[in-house]
Amino acid sequence: MPTQILLIGAGAIGAFYAARLSTVPNTRVSVLCRSNYAAVQAEGFRIQSAQREFGASVFQPAHVFRDVEEIRRAGVKWAWIVVATKALPDVSDDSALLEGLVASDDDDGTAIVLIQNGIGVEAPYAKRFPRTTILTAVTIASCAQPSPGVIRHNRWTKTDLGPYRHSFSSANSTADDMDAKRARLFTDLLVQSGFRDTKSHPPKEMQAIRWHKTAINAGMNASSVLSAGSTNFALATHPELSAHVKAVMEEVLAVAARAVNDGAPLPLQKLGLGTPEKALARVSDSGKDDGSRPSMWNDWASGSRMELEVILGNVIKAGREAGVDVPRVQGMYALLKAAEGNRERERERREKGKL
Repeated sequence: MPTQILLIGAGAIGAFYAARLSTVPNTRVSVLCRSNYAAVQAEGFRIQSAQREFGASVFQPAHVFRDVEEIRRAGVKWAWIVVATKALPDVSDDSALLEGLVASDDDDGTAIVLIQNGIGVEAPYAKRFPRTTILTAVTIASCAQPSPGVIRHNRWTKTDLGPYRHSFSSANSTADDMDAKRARLFTDLLVQSGFRDTKSHPPKEMQAIRWHKTAINAGMNASSVLSAGSTNFALATHPELSAHVKAVMEEVLAVAARAVNDGAPLPLQKLGLGTPEKALARVSDSGKDDGSRPSMWNDWASGSRMELEVILGNVIKAGREAGVDVPRVQGMYALLKAAEGNRERERERREKGKL
């Protein structure tokens, strides 16, 4: 029996992961598409990778679904459901999409894999599916979908993943062993697909890695939008901008220390993670501005909703619970929420004016 994998969220990152997973022997990968449904149904995904071993290819999913009802009617028993949607809990609870799709058999049930940005993205899935293995994943990748169904992969991809635990103090050896086994299995699938820089971690380490990625996203993404589209290079090299970005990262990491490491600084060196200074240096050391900007700027520029809650809002909530002030994060969140709300109201006003 082939391993059945369902991808929900066929944007650039999700589609690239799905395409690579489809190359693993004895796997069948299906996708749920939205705006790119017609193009993918007709021609599949056309993948263009700058990585020599991947090159150019066409990925034709086993099934291309238009909506969740089509998935339910298909009656496929999914081994893995990979969620790569943008995390917008203030807009919708995407865990509801998985109702009726998750098989709950102990050894042969469905595992959920979340490839998403931010803090707290796992909680809705853990609440809705308390007996299901949930793997949380953080990726560093550069992908774009310049037109429906066309995926450009610009450089290497790094993935860290591990089981999710709401509390590190709770112990269930049977569940822990099963979840660790599932994490190793999915890691092996990714490595076989060509993602060699993939590592599996225990729950506490994985949350530390997620917080570290969120610290970088909070500093770079939000600052780019608030500075009207500053590039990554400008954010890392402009004296005032880089000082601000570094301070934002430090605020987030201070909350992380309380949230996941009993108040001690995260073990960045042990986990192979850079300090805020090193994160900025990796960008500035290139010596040139290639024009690349954080993804949140692209969302703002295209009129799309931004991942404000999971990157900024949930950090503020965790900080309040831990007694850690995050004034820079709070200020950016307040300004961006107001800007987004004002734009939405203006859009609604214009739409009403057309009636």
